[in-house]
Amino acid sequence: MQKQAMRDSVITEADTCREFVTPRLVEAGWGTAPHAIGEQRSFTNGRVIVAGGKVRRGAQKRADYLLYYRRDYPLAVVEAKEVSRPAETGVQQAREYAEILGLQFAYATNGYRIIEIDYTTGTEREVERYATPDELFARLTAATALPQTAPTHLLEPFNLVSGKVPRYYQQIAIHRVIEAILLGQKRILATLATGTGKTCVAFQICWKLWNSRWNRTAEHRRPKILFLADRNILVDDPMAKMFAPFGDARHKITGSDTSQSRDMYFGIYQALSTSSTDVFRQYRPDFFDLIIIDECHRGSSREESAWRAVLDYFEPAVQFGMTATPLREESRDSYEYFGNPIYTYSLRQGIEDGFLAPYRVHRVITSVDAAGWRPGKDELDRYGRAVPDEEYQTKDFERVVALRARTRAMARHLSDLLKGTDRFAKTLVFCVDQEHAAEMRQELMNLNSDLVKQYPDYVCRVTADEGAIGLTHLSHFQDVDKPTPVILTTSQLLTTGVDAEMVKNVVLARVVGSRAEFKQIVGRGTRMKVDYGKEYFNIIDFTGTATRHFADPDFDGDPARLEEVTVDEAGEVLETAQSEAPNAAEPEGQYMFGAEQGDSTTDNGDGSDSAEGCILGDPPKEPRKFYIDGGQVEVIGHLVYDLDTDGKKLQVVKYTEYSGRAVRTLYPTREALQSAWVNPDTRMEVLRELTLRGISFAELAASSEQPDADPFDLLCHLGWNAPLLTRRQRAESAKRQTQDLFAQYGESAREILSLLLERYVERGILQFNTLSELMKVPPFDGYGSPSEIATQHFGDVHSMKNAVFQLQTALYQ
Repeated sequence: MQKQAMRDSVITEADTCREFVTPRLVEAGWGTAPHAIGEQRSFTNGRVIVAGGKVRRGAQKRADYLLYYRRDYPLAVVEAKEVSRPAETGVQQAREYAEILGLQFAYATNGYRIIEIDYTTGTEREVERYATPDELFARLTAATALPQTAPTHLLEPFNLVSGKVPRYYQQIAIHRVIEAILLGQKRILATLATGTGKTCVAFQICWKLWNSRWNRTAEHRRPKILFLADRNILVDDPMAKMFAPFGDARHKITGSDTSQSRDMYFGIYQALSTSSTDVFRQYRPDFFDLIIIDECHRGSSREESAWRAVLDYFEPAVQFGMTATPLREESRDSYEYFGNPIYTYSLRQGIEDGFLAPYRVHRVITSVDAAGWRPGKDELDRYGRAVPDEEYQTKDFERVVALRARTRAMARHLSDLLKGTDRFAKTLVFCVDQEHAAEMRQELMNLNSDLVKQYPDYVCRVTADEGAIGLTHLSHFQDVDKPTPVILTTSQLLTTGVDAEMVKNVVLARVVGSRAEFKQIVGRGTRMKVDYGKEYFNIIDFTGTATRHFADPDFDGDPARLEEVTVDEAGEVLETAQSEAPNAAEPEGQYMFGAEQGDSTTDNGDGSDSAEGCILGDPPKEPRKFYIDGGQVEVIGHLVYDLDTDGKKLQVVKYTEYSGRAVRTLYPTREALQSAWVNPDTRMEVLRELTLRGISFAELAASSEQPDADPFDLLCHLGWNAPLLTRRQRAESAKRQTQDLFAQYGESAREILSLLLERYVERGILQFNTLSELMKVPPFDGYGSPSEIATQHFGDVHSMKNAVFQLQTALYQ
């Protein structure tokens, strides 16, 4: 027994899996085709963490084992721990992973003992062996009451011709939708955040049902499926790309072509129901087996909507709605029509899993947005009209009154931001209407004339007025290999359905009152393109929209950082401040901007928007708004936000203040921080926690103007107002304290320790975290290899590490 215990104590988790877990899984029938075993399967990418302009990945979620009934149908997760630990230590993680992956079965084991968790019965018990694949699948189908024909459709393989395997949350959505269909549910809703691949989900559902010959009437035929949306761009792109494997089975319904001989149909409401005829009535009400409604929150389910007639007419079909908008007032009709979603994958979760790009929020304030604008006495606008003597706020700009100076200040600030970072970073500017988009384009062109000379399409407007030319600009903007256009100005057209992976800046030059629309706009930047350097993006907010929406506790995607910038009439930065991600409502006061009053563009439904009113240069037929070309936009200051002690009032604080608060949250006293900082192992944990909170020492040193301070001193100074010491002062003090240590070793060892102190003065303590690597570079490599340095100059590795540890401890006495 004693020998066995000693042996168990040295067996690692990997040894446990190889010697105990895998053989027992194989005994149960797993690993024999078609029942696969997936070992060490990562199912998230790890959150992208941005700190000091540098990007790193957080930890991935990785299952020790996933047990597959078929290639694309997992049934259970197994969490293994080394044999020296109780099997119970893996239960919580097994449960967590099973719930994330939507699995009904989980196992925790230490190799000897097996604990089975069965969500279908709500039980957790120790078992003698793993259940066989058929036993688990029988339990699952019995618990869900699926019909006998279900396996044929449910287990149909994914189409992987594209090489893209659906992510874990996409697989959950696909399987749950198909299960709901097989159980006879007629209306189904799934909520997946923008950028998480709703089209992929729709395609795989269609493919599995089509390839397995499912249909409502149980006849031996392929189903008739309609993919329905309200904009051409939302159906043309999927039809041409994602749904290409359907080949000739695809057909787009138009007023002139209502072919009924295909299987996979695409259409927009406006083509199905025109002002002159209801094209959809050329199909029988029971013609379609399944209708997929993309972006279903955009009005299709509203009872009073003309588009609702299409869904009502095809009532016999199963209707599956997809939306990126969780339940709120603007999407309540979708929930009332379809019912509660059978699966939800939020923006917050997508960012946490590392599938969506995180973002920084820059809150830029112009003087007129801060204090309002009032016309001078008897002031006339561009066309000689008297401007009503009222005070105009952010919600009124470009709707009631158009201030050219404000647009110019916005354009100048954006241009300066790009010049300071990347002038070829793809940027979307959302303006109030087409006029505003045209003015913004003109200002940006003039401010970037050096690049416009070389790239005439550096800045483009993409609205309905541009027609085919605008769509060409958009296509080039989306192409990751084309450098231009770099900046697109728009109003409504690009808020949804535009897949542009390289968008690095989303600019809000208009108020967006609708949460649904705001999420769609944010979604323009959330797509990742790591191989092209796109891992996060900026939201540049000129109107307070982002601040207000992010402050809502119901919003499901906090920003990595908030940055507030005050600019003058020339677009020059006066002050910058950083803040924590908010979780509370924006306070009342002059920065509480009103709700959006409705855009002056209207949705034509065919993927376009149109401007009401005038064309630039011509007097408007109706005084839709007043045009002010003169005046100045002056800076009067800004409000600084932070979360108060109740967490209910949002303020913005300077980066140094934010860092000080973060340190005090992690370590209540200076002594607690010092204790963790001295030890290299626990210091790594300190650095990890600070990085997770967006704190970079390089950025901190620059912000506090203390380039020579030790990181520890910076943290103590900001956290507890402790006096600052330079690294030179700490090194000299440490050498005085360690005279006994130096006396223990020969001349060469003393030289190495002295060089370590000098290197600390030059570069700081963080290099000590990788001592073996440090010993490989000059001047240390002159004393031999790391192992030679340890044995020849210090006696052995342990002695060298102990000496360096004492030296580090002395640095922080």
